[in-house]
Amino acid sequence: MAEMNVRVEVDWPFATVTVDRPKSLNALDTRTLQELEKAAANLSQHEGLRGVILTGAGEKAFVAGADIAEMNGMDTDRARHFGALGQRLMDVIAALPLPVVAAVNGFALGGGCELALACDFIYASENARFGLPEVSLGILPGFGGTQRLTRLLGRARAKELIFTGDVIDAAKAKEIGLVLDVVPLSSLLGHARAALERIAKKGPLAVRRGKEAIDRGADLELADGLTIERQVFSDLFDSADRREGMKAFLEKRPPVFTGR
Repeated sequence: MAEMNVRVEVDWPFATVTVDRPKSLNALDTRTLQELEKAAANLSQHEGLRGVILTGAGEKAFVAGADIAEMNGMDTDRARHFGALGQRLMDVIAALPLPVVAAVNGFALGGGCELALACDFIYASENARFGLPEVSLGILPGFGGTQRLTRLLGRARAKELIFTGDVIDAAKAKEIGLVLDVVPLSSLLGHARAALERIAKKGPLAVRRGKEAIDRGADLELADGLTIERQVFSDLFDSADRREGMKAFLEKRPPVFTGR
């Protein structure tokens, strides 16, 4: 399948994935979901890649939502498969063993908001707008929004946003903890890359295992999460990166990490 709706550009050691359907405000139809899933799967095999930026083409939208024109013709069975495809994509993105930053430029509504939620964190342009307005269509979020938004913001805030379908601006999104930083549109990709560059200076194995510990432990009882942390912490002591990092610190020089 030739990619038509998703662009992947590698500027080593980072990759930028762009949803590119500007005439549809980058809406997620079946083909685009499939292309994104393929892109994410391919990136997971890129040895040495240190981070991914996910964004949308143009200035109006990150992803304005799932493609309503396509959904309008769906029966229950097709909707179930469509939802499963969307959820599988979000899981693949969330499971990437490297940092994934959503650079939200413009509308991130419905499936677009869910796409951003699957990333490790979100930076937004000043013109960004967020929301899960599916109730206005007589449905609910189906790509993980009811679950990931609740885990990020808590039940009450997630219920407010999902039940009302309200669309909020970037400043409000930052206030409630959905977005980390809000920057001018012209600075958005540079801001995201700068964050990845800071991360890339650190031990890549430690970053990867840190993501694993956070994601595996976040929804467990504290004692179970601490068990995971203790195991990951001790595992890293067998790594070449740990030996290099501590040696460099004692020798007062920058470390040279290899990811091993």
